[in-house]
Amino acid sequence: GGPRRLLLISNSTLHGGGYLGHCQQHIQSFLGQQVKRVLFIPYALHDRDAYARTAREKFESLGYGLDSIHESCDPVEAIRKSEAIFIGGGNTFRLLKALYDNSLIHEIRKRVLEDGIPYMGSSAGTNVATVSINTTNDMPIVYPPSLQALGLVPFNINPHYLDPDIKRTHMGETREERIRQYHEEPNTPPVLGLREGTMLLVEGDKATLQGVTGARLFLRGKKPTEHEPGTDFSFLLKDSNPLNP
Repeated sequence: GGPRRLLLISNSTLHGGGYLGHCQQHIQSFLGQQVKRVLFIPYALHDRDAYARTAREKFESLGYGLDSIHESCDPVEAIRKSEAIFIGGGNTFRLLKALYDNSLIHEIRKRVLEDGIPYMGSSAGTNVATVSINTTNDMPIVYPPSLQALGLVPFNINPHYLDPDIKRTHMGETREERIRQYHEEPNTPPVLGLREGTMLLVEGDKATLQGVTGARLFLRGKKPTEHEPGTDFSFLLKDSNPLNP
């Protein structure tokens, strides 16, 4: 198999655009012409039929067939035969629980890391591609057997990263404070806060920030840093992160 290829998108819909509209060119250049059909995993939303229809319409408009795993009588076999995998957004806890319930964690890891098939995630689908779902924004509406996720990259992501709004009177914790609390725990990996409209492209040992906004990087024990699209994040792919005490 080839090296791992991941497209980790912060959000499916950007204000003013349709489903995956803001990243459709990235998707086409990522999947290329080798891929004919994409296997969609709609487990993050309750209405899987409706979700699959939305995704199928979009991918067909881009020139790709789409099969939804929830329509398959053997989800493991569907993963084994897939040319590319796309996991959509929704509730991260519901998604991860379904991946465990259907025995797909190991199978997806093998297809992506050993066989080199392309993996796309959006929002919750991006969360589960990382070490764990500890840095999701979602409510734990169901109880997965573990918070450990697919581990396709050795760090965590916070999709839909929001900056503090200085005009607001709401005094609740900011996203930055929540990530800092996560990093108060020992041995926690880096967290990449991906703003709306941003995505991370991983090809082998190279990771590049793409999109229109930017990202904020949190390393345990360090001040967070700001990064523009085009930033090379390849150093985050090294398991023993030299910047992480």
